[in-house]
Amino acid sequence: MSNERPLTTGEIAELCHVHLRTVLQWIHDGKMKAYRTPGNHSRVQVADFIEFLKHFNMPVPEILSVRGTTRKILIVDDDASMVGSVKRLLKKNNLFEIDVAYDGFEAGIKLLLFKPELIILDMRMPGMNGYEVAQKVKRSPNCQNTIIVGVSAYFDDADKKKLLDIGVDVCFDKPFNSDVFLDQIQTLLGITKA
Repeated sequence: MSNERPLTTGEIAELCHVHLRTVLQWIHDGKMKAYRTPGNHSRVQVADFIEFLKHFNMPVPEILSVRGTTRKILIVDDDASMVGSVKRLLKKNNLFEIDVAYDGFEAGIKLLLFKPELIILDMRMPGMNGYEVAQKVKRSPNCQNTIIVGVSAYFDDADKKKLLDIGVDVCFDKPFNSDVFLDQIQTLLGITKA
């Protein structure tokens, strides 16, 4: 199942082992985010479906967790050595396609072209900092569901609260525990551990 292709209501009914009418009711009740095609059919983005499953404590089907496709992650950090270590960590299990931006402006371009599902975002960068990048991502209609992992060597509780209020999903202090970091990224992407 392609990472980019949205799901039909029939596919969701099959994946959840429920009747098609149940899925349509979930959409009608606003429990599941969907959009209408010009032919008036409902379609659900994979990320929205996974979010729905997690919200209602339903199991994420394995076909969605390991879809035979890599998950796109954008690393945004002006520190080349930090970028190198995060890339090495993520490449260990071949689940991710990785791209890099070394400043906020480049991140904006990569966001449009690469279309990552998750951004690992350094908060302290020259020029456009991570706070500004996070705000732009969450305000962009095409990127609102992009997962953001904020990282910084200089977080305090007020910074973290500000980021979570913007819509950043989780914050990590540098240096961070690699296993915990990788585990959190897999959890945010709905990847079940082997």
